[in-house]
Amino acid sequence: MPVLKNSPDEYSMNAYQGAAHTATKLCINCVNVASCRCEQAILADVSQAIKEKIQDLKNRIREANYRYYVLNNPEISDQEWDALLAQLKALEAEHPEFLTPDSPTQQVGASPQASFQTIVHPTPMMSLDNAFNLEDITKFEASINRTLASDKQLDYLCELKIDGLSINLYYEHGVLVWGATRGNGRQGEDVTFNLLGINGLPKRLTNVPEQLEVRGEIYLSKQEFERINREREQDGEALFKNPRNAASGTIRQLDPKVSASRQLDAYFYAVGSHHQLGVTTQQELLEWLADKGFRVNPDKQLVRSNEEVEALMVSWREKRMSLPYEVDGVVLKVNDLALQDELGATSRSPRWAIAYKFPAEEVVTTLNAITLQVGRTGKITPVAELEPRLLEGTEVSRATLHNPGFIQQLDLHIGDRVLLHKSGGIIPEIIRVLTDERPANAQPYVFPDVCPECGEKLIEDGANMRCVNPECPAQQLQRISYYASRNALDIEGLAEKTIKQLLDANLIHTIPDLYDLKKDDLLQLEGFGEVSAQKLIDQLELSKSQSLARFLVGLGLPHVGGRTAEVLARTFGSMEALEAASRETLEAVHDIGSVTADAIYDALHRPSVAELIAALRARGVNPVHARSQAGAQVLSGLSFVITGSLSESRTVIKERLESLGGRVGSSVSKKTDYLVVGENPGTKLQKAESVGVKVLDEEALRQFLE
Repeated sequence: MPVLKNSPDEYSMNAYQGAAHTATKLCINCVNVASCRCEQAILADVSQAIKEKIQDLKNRIREANYRYYVLNNPEISDQEWDALLAQLKALEAEHPEFLTPDSPTQQVGASPQASFQTIVHPTPMMSLDNAFNLEDITKFEASINRTLASDKQLDYLCELKIDGLSINLYYEHGVLVWGATRGNGRQGEDVTFNLLGINGLPKRLTNVPEQLEVRGEIYLSKQEFERINREREQDGEALFKNPRNAASGTIRQLDPKVSASRQLDAYFYAVGSHHQLGVTTQQELLEWLADKGFRVNPDKQLVRSNEEVEALMVSWREKRMSLPYEVDGVVLKVNDLALQDELGATSRSPRWAIAYKFPAEEVVTTLNAITLQVGRTGKITPVAELEPRLLEGTEVSRATLHNPGFIQQLDLHIGDRVLLHKSGGIIPEIIRVLTDERPANAQPYVFPDVCPECGEKLIEDGANMRCVNPECPAQQLQRISYYASRNALDIEGLAEKTIKQLLDANLIHTIPDLYDLKKDDLLQLEGFGEVSAQKLIDQLELSKSQSLARFLVGLGLPHVGGRTAEVLARTFGSMEALEAASRETLEAVHDIGSVTADAIYDALHRPSVAELIAALRARGVNPVHARSQAGAQVLSGLSFVITGSLSESRTVIKERLESLGGRVGSSVSKKTDYLVVGENPGTKLQKAESVGVKVLDEEALRQFLE
């Protein structure tokens, strides 16, 4: 049978079909091409490839969401996230048979953290679709005209898109009851106490509806962001990457004293429902909010044409750096609130608003040198050492060069003048070389064939070069640092500097050696006294009982970030159960595709990983998923959805089901096993009955669990 040699990443959707068609024509197994028996098999392979590509995109977006919304530590830029989501939307549009209700294209943000009480938003909080050029704005306007069946020129109110954290405030009888993060749009985290010190956020209101939701954006000024990072640097803590993540990390502090020590600000721009406020336009709504004491951004403007929109964007591109806070675009909203109601929304975004994003700022600088970093897996990452330049508010002197092919594609020479941007205000990157300005003495860069740390010969691994020497000191340092990091075992006091001291003193060589350390060993090292040495020993002992999810992250298994680790921990409950799982069992886990399942299975059966786990287990490291301790995973493989008003909170019921291995979703589908219903269940009950899902009321659920 003909085989498609290209990977799914190399095809657009039309190219998939074209490749299959070409393969059929070239098939030598069939006499009559029109009735080629291989075609269906090829198309089936293509369909499976598309399905796996969609699943891979979902996993990457969910992991990015987890790092962005929950960990406040993004690894990809906003532009890269936008590109992933756009690719997923395009694939799902062309192949609706693979569209599922839990797709990131149908949802907002990420689920609330377990550390906070969950708040259900009375009115869902939505996310905005993005525009990147005037053509996108034209399509947005055309979509509005089609929906309204009118070509009448509309007024749009343009507001600055603050780069912060969305918040929802809920008032009853004019008194602030709670404040919550957006979360997944339906449920957020109760962060009320961390909001109380914010200026322009009234605690009491007069002459307002009995129930009122007010939405806004919490942010940190550039000045406050820099102050916080200076303090963190002095304390040896990891720096926040940008003001947005600093604001998100501040508002999610479990200790309100931390948020109180940082000067958070806010602008408010929306309500859950405008119908009882006596306003008819978005502009009047902002005036109403300001009149009630809410802080409203004064920078807003009415526009009527694309020319006015583009002129406004050009103006703000020039002025944005002078603002005391970060903005990443302008939001266009249909000004007429009655038309907003008529236009409605999709599952995740309003049809009457769009965010017109600013392009990344660009500067020209000089490439002084290229250095090489050795990662924990031996991957060699080249880094550009640049003449320092101010870029989007911060000084940049280094940029990633990804791999040898990227250097070759750019044709980089040492001494080149290069164009630099910082995608989403996070990752500096060289866009292109200004060859017209190349100095006569510029030297082309030749990638070395040996590891810069241990001198061992490098091997090609796809697009990357890799050091495969297991004794490479740089890899040992990175592996141990990753294991002890905040997102993994979170061993306080075991910073990279300390790990390097331990390695240099030959006190440790591998991760398990950490648990053989004695206080006297630490007292040999500079900077350690009786108290700090004992504290680190105590932290190491405490890490032995860390959660299974954190342990899985610390192992550095391929494709296993925080969210995937949580899924694996919840499903298997123990390291032993995960190690015993077959490829098929792993692939059957919700949100784990075949590529990820294969990678995890292969890693767990690699001798070096098996030996590492065994060595840690011998030293008393025994992570267990907290919920699995409550009982056997008797509901493993079963899917539940909860709807209606119940005598217990949904969170309690959800945790009970998950503690027994069940998976609780938000939408009913044919794959749902049980719908748990209370009073006023709504459309989910109708959907469940139509697709044959079993229905349990509270008493039936109680009997079922017993």
